[in-house]
This record gives sequence, C-alpha cells and structure tokens, in this order.
Amino acid sequence: MARFRQDGLTEKERLDALLNRQPVDRVPFYMWELSFAAVTVGYPKVTTFANPARSFEAFRRTHEMFDGWHYIYYTPGAIGVREFGGEAKLPTGEYAQAASPLRPVVRSEEDVWSLKLPDVRTAGAIPLAMEFAKLQERHGFPITFSSGSILKVVQALTGAETMCRWMMKKPKVLHRLCRLVADFHIAIAQHWVDSFDQPERIIPLTAAPTESNQMISPKHFREFSLPYQKEVYEKMLAMGVKHINTHICGEQNLNLPYWAEIPLGDPGIISVGHEVDLETASKYFPDHILVGNVEPALIQTGKPEEVYELSRICIEKGKNHPGGFALAPGCELPPMAPPYNVWMMRKAINDFGWYG
Repeated sequence: MARFRQDGLTEKERLDALLNRQPVDRVPFYMWELSFAAVTVGYPKVTTFANPARSFEAFRRTHEMFDGWHYIYYTPGAIGVREFGGEAKLPTGEYAQAASPLRPVVRSEEDVWSLKLPDVRTAGAIPLAMEFAKLQERHGFPITFSSGSILKVVQALTGAETMCRWMMKKPKVLHRLCRLVADFHIAIAQHWVDSFDQPERIIPLTAAPTESNQMISPKHFREFSLPYQKEVYEKMLAMGVKHINTHICGEQNLNLPYWAEIPLGDPGIISVGHEVDLETASKYFPDHILVGNVEPALIQTGKPEEVYELSRICIEKGKNHPGGFALAPGCELPPMAPPYNVWMMRKAINDFGWYG
C-alpha cells in the first residue's frame, strides 16, 4: 500500500499561497478533469455540460479522491454558439468528449455584418454557468467563467474552413467578427463582476486551441488574436479581476512571444499542451503560475508506469519555476482515462513534488 506524506497545507491554502507568491509544501495537482469527473462518480458525460449542480458535485468528489487543487470550473461547451443563436450537440456517444456546433451560425459575409451582441444575462447556456458560479461562491471556491479564446469562438461560429479562408481573402470580415467576440467576452466578464461582491475571487478560464500553429500561422495569431485577446484581458483586470487562467493548447511554440505580451494578472495561471516544453514556457512566463503538461493520450492509453515516469519528468522540469508550478494533463483529462493512471500522477507528486 502506498503511503503519502502528510500535507502541510490544505488545497485551498496551497492555491492561496501560489496566488500570493508564497512558498508551498508540495506541487499541487491540477486535474483538468471535466467529463472525467462525471464518469468517475457514475454520471454520464453529458452531465458535465447540462447539469451544473451535478457537475459541481462530481468535481468535488473527484478532487476528494485525488487531492485536486482548489480550483474547479464549468463550461457549457461550444462557447458562443448557443449565445449567438445557434445549436450545439452535447456529447452522448461512446467516443464523444465535448459539445460541438450542429452547423455554423455564420455562413456568409452578410451574416457577419448582421450579427448582434447577445444579452449575456440570458443568452444560451450562460445562465447555467452562472448557476455553477453561485455554487462556487457558496462553497468557498474561486468563482470562474469559461470565456474561450477569440478564435475559438470565431471558429465555432464560422467553421474552421471559413475562418481560415477569410483570414487570407477577407480579413476585414474576420476582424469584424473578432471585434464582436471580444465584446462578447468583455460583456460576460462585466456580468460576473456585477453579480459578485468580490471581483478578486473571480478567476476566468480561457482555453485557446484554435490559435495553435497546427491551425494558424504566428502571423495570423498576431493579427487576429493578439490585439483582441490583449484588450479582453486588460479590461478584465481593470474590472478588479486579479488572476486569469489561460490554457495555451496544442503546438504554440511560435506564438509564445506574443502570448507573453498579454497581461495575465498578478500572477496569472498559464498552462501549456505537451507540445510545449515546460522549460521553454518557464522562460516566457517566469512571473506566472505554470501548469502542465502530461500528454493526455498517454494518460488514457499508456501503462501506469509510463504515466508515472512522464509525471516525474514534468515535475522535475516545472517544480522550481519561479512563479510556482502545478502538475496537470497537457489538456483536458480524457473522460475514459483509467483512474489508476490518474492516481499515478498524484503518486508522482508525492514521490518527487515536495519542497524542502
């Protein structure tokens, strides 16, 4: 039987220490679990997106099992699609993992110019996210909302092919859509700040898969993502938000210099996919909490010993990052990952993640 060392801090104390640039006893475990939490406690994957109360319950119980750090979050999936009048399909099949648009909301240039900013108090699935946020407030967690990135929402509205074609041939049209999406994110942030007494408790989450260099070039990141994402973050921070949690998803090594220009908070939380070396990320974001980055596919299909070894490597690369470090999957934890493989990540923290 494995015996873990006695923690010197609670998960809440550990997160608070990192956010206040104070030392911690050991590396935290950022589980990034979403549907894995629902499956682990016996709910269908769709619960993650459709039922905030059960999703919250699943997160809490899964964190209890694995000592996950004191940060949980909710996403209704396909952010922007339902809010701008479209339809999304929730994951119900064996291999489905995330919500996806049924069809593009924007199909023509005319659709772009006629599209209007929705009322974020009532639009789409935002009320579900607010329900989850109120549970976070009631139970003492950081309050979150999942805003998505600029291009993640643009791509959800147009489809990837149209977005990429407009980048090349109709940039003015795409800039109009980026502007609208930025205003959408800013409006959601203002709605959250207006709804809670302590804006410093709000830690928004942005995941940026569409910005990957597997999808777009650094040139197009600089033109279509950087100025809008920077503006959104600057305005969130001006509202009183102190920390922004950003996941730089996929192969984004060539985008890192531009991400480093964006204010993330004091400190921000920055996670990277397994395609970005933690030591490289550390050089670009020395003052922020670094999170990562065990390859999710290996967690699902690899041997426990492989997960343990890769976790050890990540811990040893990230442990002494000046802004603090948390071990995590390199993206969302696969819903059907063997719980024992996930436990091996926690065991690696016990064996290699202690300070002092």
